[in-house]
Amino acid sequence: MSAEGELRARAVALRRDGFSRREIRARLGVPGNSTLTALLAGEQPPERSRRPNAKDELRARARELRAQGSTYDEITAELGVLKSSVSLWVRDLPKPPTPPERLRRMSEARWGPHRAERARERERVRGESAAEVGVLSDRELFLVGVGLYWAEGAKSKPHRLQEQVQFVNSDPGMIRVFLAWLELLGVQRERLQLRLMIHETADVPSAEQYWAEVVGVDVAVFSKTTLKKHNPKTVRKNSGDGYRGCLVVGVRQGADLYRRMEGWWSGVVSGVGELSV
Repeated sequence: MSAEGELRARAVALRRDGFSRREIRARLGVPGNSTLTALLAGEQPPERSRRPNAKDELRARARELRAQGSTYDEITAELGVLKSSVSLWVRDLPKPPTPPERLRRMSEARWGPHRAERARERERVRGESAAEVGVLSDRELFLVGVGLYWAEGAKSKPHRLQEQVQFVNSDPGMIRVFLAWLELLGVQRERLQLRLMIHETADVPSAEQYWAEVVGVDVAVFSKTTLKKHNPKTVRKNSGDGYRGCLVVGVRQGADLYRRMEGWWSGVVSGVGELSV
C-alpha cells in the first residue's frame, strides 16, 4: 500500500471510531483541511460530531403530517414555519389524495356564489313563466291532457291490442294534471284504480301516504302495491328520502275513453297541418 493509501486508511479508521476532523488532523499531522477532506472523501461524520439542528424535529413532524394527508397550508399553520421549508422537507413524499369533504368545501367556496346566483335566476324565470300561463280554460286543459297521456300513458300496439287507460308517473304535478283532465272528461273518482309501484328497499308506507295525500284519498283505497326486486349489481339513482316510487292511475271500463283518446290525438296531429322546413 502506498503512503497516501496508508494515510487514508488511518484517517478513515479514526473517523469511523468517532474522532472529529480536528482530532484526526492532530493525530496524523495532516497540514490542511483540503488534504483531510480528500482523505475522508465519502465518509460520513460520526453522530456525536454533528451539531444538533433545531429544525430536525419540525421536519420529522412535517413529514408525519404530510403522510397523514395534511396540505402545505395545514402543516405551515400547525408548525409555524414557512411554506417553502415545508415544501423542501416533504417534496419527496407522494401527494396525498384530497378527502371528499375537503373537495366539497373547495367546490362550495369557489362555485357557491355562482350556484346561488343561478338558483335565483332560475326561480325568477320560473315565476315569470308560470305567471304567463295563468288559469287554463277547459279547452286548454283538454288539449294538454291529450298530449300528456299520449306522451306518458299506456298505448295499444298492433301486436298487443290493449284498449285501457293507464297513466304511470313519479311526478306529482303530472298526476294532478292528469286527474284534473279525467275530471274534465267526466270520469268519476269511483272508476279510478290507484296503485303504488316502488322498489322493495324503499319506505313503502311513507310513499303510500304521500301519494294518498297528492290524490286526496285514503290509503285504503289503493290496490296492492307492486314491489320491484332490487338488483344489487345496479346502481340506482332513484333512492333516498325523496324517492316515493310511481303512482299508477287506471280507469275501470276505459276502453271507450281510450278509443276517443286515439282519435283526439289524431286530431291534434291533423290540426297542426303540414310543417314547412
